[in-house]
Amino acid sequence: MEQLCSPDELRTLFLFEKLTDDQLGWLCQRGRVEVYPVGPVYTEGDPATHFYVLLEGTVMLSRRVGGDDIEASRTSQPGVYAGAWQAYLGDQVPQRYPSSMRVTGPSRFFVLDAGVFAELMNDWFPMAVHLLGGGVVYRTNLAEVTGQRERLLALGALSAGLTHELNNPAAAAVRATATLRERITGLRQKLGAIAAGPHDRQNLEALIRLQEQAVDRVPKAQQLPPLEAADREDAITDWLDDRGLGDAWQLAPVFVAGGLDVAWLEQSAAAVDPGTADAALRWLACAVETELLMNEIEDATTRISTLVGAAKQYSQLDRAPHQVVDVHELLDSTLTILAGKIPPGIGVVREYDRSLPAIPAYAAELNQVWTNLIDNAVSAMGQTGVLTVRTGRDQDRDQVVVDIGDTGPGVPPEIRDRIFEPFFTTKPVGQGTGLGLDISWRIVAKKHHGAISVESVPGETRFRVWLPASEPK
Repeated sequence: MEQLCSPDELRTLFLFEKLTDDQLGWLCQRGRVEVYPVGPVYTEGDPATHFYVLLEGTVMLSRRVGGDDIEASRTSQPGVYAGAWQAYLGDQVPQRYPSSMRVTGPSRFFVLDAGVFAELMNDWFPMAVHLLGGGVVYRTNLAEVTGQRERLLALGALSAGLTHELNNPAAAAVRATATLRERITGLRQKLGAIAAGPHDRQNLEALIRLQEQAVDRVPKAQQLPPLEAADREDAITDWLDDRGLGDAWQLAPVFVAGGLDVAWLEQSAAAVDPGTADAALRWLACAVETELLMNEIEDATTRISTLVGAAKQYSQLDRAPHQVVDVHELLDSTLTILAGKIPPGIGVVREYDRSLPAIPAYAAELNQVWTNLIDNAVSAMGQTGVLTVRTGRDQDRDQVVVDIGDTGPGVPPEIRDRIFEPFFTTKPVGQGTGLGLDISWRIVAKKHHGAISVESVPGETRFRVWLPASEPK
């Protein structure tokens, strides 16, 4: 609903307090006063077509982060402004609303079209001072709020990925443990049957030797190609069937996984009493499977230990904020934590210069830099590509160099100089805050006195980070 514009009311606002009567009249002629009901006024990402100055009511500004609207500010102060306040910059910046605005109660605004606002900004300097000053404060506050939110979202994504990575080996260990319990029960039963049978000492000693020989072969067994493994299983199954073992199809895969073949089984059967050979083969199968299950549990628990160690290294929770660190340990821990977010079609190549010295750094914050750069690289490639992490030394600068490269479509030349600007993002509204590279630049340049740059052509993009090899003076 539109209302009459009053120059006297505009004069009471800090934004217009130094304007002349003619200027205030010009504003009322070119602008208008409108009353908005409860609800949205404009939405983040839409074309910025109007400049709003609050006369009466309450406004709330928010920004989309992830899937949530995060409130940046709420005020009832007459004179606060929002909307197309960068219209005077023209094509120098994207003319879209940087946030969303809604009113929590019926509110009155003085409204100018973006083109009119741009026209007056080029002529009226006192107003520009207020605008620029207020803009800096607002963007600083918004950067802090959304930056914290982005870090929390990244932490949530990493936690979800780590949970997924931990669940796989944990589930494997649980399954292997349950199966192992069944096999040990079977071994006890077979041992009881052997003890109750008419076996002489020499036959039992031969059986024990065979068991030890079979178990010794398990860790040396090589994983066969699928076709070769299938052929060996068929051969062992046929051999066991010829001996009348009804469960040959269950025993054959165990013997193959343990590195045993028909020739070894024939020697084993010949080494024991013919009347107990079939029972001995089943005993050997149980012993081999037990060993395989224990190896599986060891591999799973080792994987869990590795992931927990990587998480500890990544978070640096038990270490001083500033310390001397091996940059390769930081990169490896980040890659381990992010493994769940890297699609199977993306290969990871590590090209490390192991002669690099340890460097003084804020380790946890550098891990945030690697996370941002690797996550951006993976997002750029989609489902297929090659992620390259390379380290080296810049002798002229006495600095360590870290490259994060990808084979994605590249960064267009027209935006390459702007990618480190706060809030600049090429992602759709709600999927990126435009703060990841800005935060990375601040960590590298301001906290570590280093530098960060990008080189990009279609099919090859490389972010390069320079870090001092020794403590800066």
